[in-house]
Amino acid sequence: MPIKNGSEYIESLRNRNLQVYLFGELVKEPVDHPMIRPSINAVAATYDIAVEDPEIGSAKSSLTGMQVNRFLHIAEKSEDLVNQNKMQRKLGQQTGTCFQRCVGMDALNSLYSTTFEIDKKYQTPYHTRLIEFIKKIQYENYVIGGTMTDVKGDRSLSPSQQEDPDMFVHVVKRDDKGVYIKGAKAHQTGCINSHWLIVMPTMRLRPEDKDYAIVGAIPVDAEGITYIYGRQSCDTRSMEDGDLDAGNSQFSGQEALVIFDNVFIPNELIFMEGEVEFASMLVERFTCYHRRSYVCKTGLGDVLIGASAAIAEYNGISNASHIKDKLIEMTHLNETIFAAGIASSHQAYKTESGNFINDDMLANVCKHNVTRFPYEIGRLAQDIAGGLMVTMPSEKDFRGAVTGPLLDKYLKGRKGVSTEDRVRILRLIENMTLGRNAVGYLTESMHGAGSPQAQRIQIARQMQLEFKKKLARKLAKVPEGENTTNAPLLAESSDYFDRIFGLKGSQKN
Repeated sequence: MPIKNGSEYIESLRNRNLQVYLFGELVKEPVDHPMIRPSINAVAATYDIAVEDPEIGSAKSSLTGMQVNRFLHIAEKSEDLVNQNKMQRKLGQQTGTCFQRCVGMDALNSLYSTTFEIDKKYQTPYHTRLIEFIKKIQYENYVIGGTMTDVKGDRSLSPSQQEDPDMFVHVVKRDDKGVYIKGAKAHQTGCINSHWLIVMPTMRLRPEDKDYAIVGAIPVDAEGITYIYGRQSCDTRSMEDGDLDAGNSQFSGQEALVIFDNVFIPNELIFMEGEVEFASMLVERFTCYHRRSYVCKTGLGDVLIGASAAIAEYNGISNASHIKDKLIEMTHLNETIFAAGIASSHQAYKTESGNFINDDMLANVCKHNVTRFPYEIGRLAQDIAGGLMVTMPSEKDFRGAVTGPLLDKYLKGRKGVSTEDRVRILRLIENMTLGRNAVGYLTESMHGAGSPQAQRIQIARQMQLEFKKKLARKLAKVPEGENTTNAPLLAESSDYFDRIFGLKGSQKN
């Protein structure tokens, strides 16, 4: 039966015999491990939002005719992409962490259009296979994990030039039933909490990289897959008694190194196999979707702003003008992220395959803001919180017969606020800016969906400087051909203005 809610999702993860290693030991049942369970709870919230708020958390699929979880929906109009952003922000507010399903959602949508165009050129069956796979997962209501980031080895060399070919996932054997792959994917978000993984190339490929141009779907518990769980700052606090020191004891993110050792992908689950010229299209379309998906960080920002306002109140300084100004600045930065992301979704357009993709320029602006603004929001949160955030004694001291009463007396804030409530808010700020969930709010914001330079490259490609110089020369009454270079500064390949003003509308200027 299809999974209906978060509780059923959690039960669906049991007894899968995964090869998960944590602290050098094989984890018998990941669902019950105290360090892993908070990340599972975060994914469970993605099921519950579809039940509790179906307008945001679910959508009507034209593929199956069913109301499906929005994380499994193929965007059929710009409103679908806008609602993805709204769902992402709301889940960020509810969990205060990474809920781990955006990669899979964006992978499905980018593959939908890319496989269509591969089939158009080569008469391959990839698009039909993908549709059948999507129908299956929509019916079963599964979690899809996308695996794109290879370990890369020597970054100056292409995949086929590496001394060790396993630095990029590649096909090592083929037969009439399918292919076998080998390699590893790094820091894979929510992989252990997924039901299926979609393997994708990580970069533009050359003809000699043909064996690396592989896209396929694999069950998480497939033979030959090993998962090595990633450390997070302060992660072992979730294994201690009590929940005070964890800051956010219920929810966390998850990353792992995924190692494929002769893992089989049957033909019916292969969606690209050797078509190297389409690797860059897939990567660019995926990053287009995924970079505006980082509006999820505004939900986390809402939580951190709320925690900052709460601790200011508990400290008795909420009316201080400099505190108010810092909260305003935090809100301004947070909403600037959201504005670019949701604008990108509103400016979506239809692909040849029929699904919709958001605007690439605004997606890159959104993600570039995300590489900066959460760090400043976090800095201001720490400024407001004060030094006690990182010097507090442990929960055991707060519960101790001798130390407990002393801490309760001397760490008290404003009258009417309990010491424990003050400590809990301080621990939450620590959790999001230094601790476990700083992974999802800060460092992931920097490197997820590409580092800052990756966004700057895409923005540069779409600046349309020659067009903008033409606008300036016209108003300044500089005749065309005077004081102009023979070659444009950058190739004018962007249709950004066409989408703003209507098809070819920008050329009317």
